[in-house]
Amino acid sequence: MTHSNRRILLLGGSGFLGRHVCEKLHRAGFSITVPTRRASNAQSVQHLPRLTVVEANVHSESDLVRLLPGHDAVVNLIAILHGTEDAFERTHVALPTQLAKACATSGVKRLVHVSALGVALDSPSRYQRSKARGEAVLRKAGLELTVLRPSVIFGEGDRFLNLFARLQSVFPVVPLAGAQARFQPVWVEDVALAVVECLKVTPSPSVIECVGPDVMTLADLVRVAGRHGSRQRPIVPLPMAVGRLQAMLMELAPGEPLMSRDNLAAMSVDNVASGTLPGMGALGISPSSVHSIAPTYLRA
Repeated sequence: MTHSNRRILLLGGSGFLGRHVCEKLHRAGFSITVPTRRASNAQSVQHLPRLTVVEANVHSESDLVRLLPGHDAVVNLIAILHGTEDAFERTHVALPTQLAKACATSGVKRLVHVSALGVALDSPSRYQRSKARGEAVLRKAGLELTVLRPSVIFGEGDRFLNLFARLQSVFPVVPLAGAQARFQPVWVEDVALAVVECLKVTPSPSVIECVGPDVMTLADLVRVAGRHGSRQRPIVPLPMAVGRLQAMLMELAPGEPLMSRDNLAAMSVDNVASGTLPGMGALGISPSSVHSIAPTYLRA
């Protein structure tokens, strides 16, 4: 079967990573279905040929059973970074459970699931523990499963480097909790390409760590954002206790918090490749450096 007549059901196709995945799937010749609660949420991708936007609730098993027939594979990108224990459970565990059941009902075997680097059942972070439980559910389902585990994702339109660039354009200093937390940032285009390559290659490795070439502290990344954004401000590292207080106050503010106590808990463990699992090189991808990509969009 050629890519041109393969149909992909893409959950989370209207999000930050999803928009890039849609574009690359389209260029590779796949046909794509993007379910969303409201069609207006997918305006950024619905112009693509061979892409169909369908209004549906992906958290409903009956909607998933309705959507899956006629598709050759499903990609799950849906995740949240902030929320209650119940919200993490619903998004990272209940949704994969319902998806696995719907795949069994519909006969769809191939699934590419985007998880996160550092997931573990004993992680100090609720986010990472729930991601680990979601992976475990899918492994037990008898699917042709590939799990991608990215480190922090950056790129045009991100809420990471762009956020730190904006903060430095406004404030004279950057008070920073977790300043020495280590990451291996990965470009959104490289992660999107990894998703597409997994769909081209069957079987692909069961777990792939998606990381860039640079191991950097959070403070390093803030400096990159300032240097290539409008201005670079001094960083004031905060003790963890003060950082937790700051995060708690941010959680009380309306809207999505800039930082949560669970984020800080996750940063207590290095977010870098384990070295024991395949990386993107297994898919023929040479990941780009944050130093070469960040200037191309932060200066804009």
